[in-house]
Amino acid sequence: MKNPTDIPDDSLAPRATRRSLPISLLRAREAMMSHFRPMLDKHGVNEQQWRVIRVLAESGKLDASEVAERTHILAPSLTRMIRAMTERGLISKDRDAGDGRRVMLEIAPAGMELLRRVSPDSARIYAELEQRFGKDRIEELINLLDALSQLKA
Repeated sequence: MKNPTDIPDDSLAPRATRRSLPISLLRAREAMMSHFRPMLDKHGVNEQQWRVIRVLAESGKLDASEVAERTHILAPSLTRMIRAMTERGLISKDRDAGDGRRVMLEIAPAGMELLRRVSPDSARIYAELEQRFGKDRIEELINLLDALSQLKA
C-alpha cells in the first residue's frame, strides 16, 4: 500500500469533481430536470415516457430499437415502458409486416393529446430558462453538446 503522505503526480490524479466533465454534465442535467419533473409529474408521465412520446411525435412510426437509441433508454427498460404506455393508450405497437421480429411503435391519439396539454407548460419553462441563462447561450450549449456527443467511443 502506498504511503498516504505520498503526493500523487498531478498528471495522474483524478480531476476534482467540480471540474469533471461527466459529473458536470450530470449536475447540469439534474438542474434542468428539476424544472421539468414537476410538470411531467403533474401530467402523469416520467422523463423516459416523455422522451418516447416526443420522439414518436417528431418521427412517426419507428422500430423499438430506434426509439431506444433516440431516447437513450436501454432496451429492457423500454420493453417494460412499451407495455405500460400501450395500456395507457399513449402509444400503439404492432409487428412489422415485412419482419415479424421487429416491433413498430407509434404515438397514439392519447399521446398526442398529452403532448398538446404539456407543450404550453414546457414552453413556459423554456422561456424562463432562456430569460435566466440566455437564449443564445442555450443554443450555443446545445451545439457544443451535440458536437461532444459525436465523440462516442
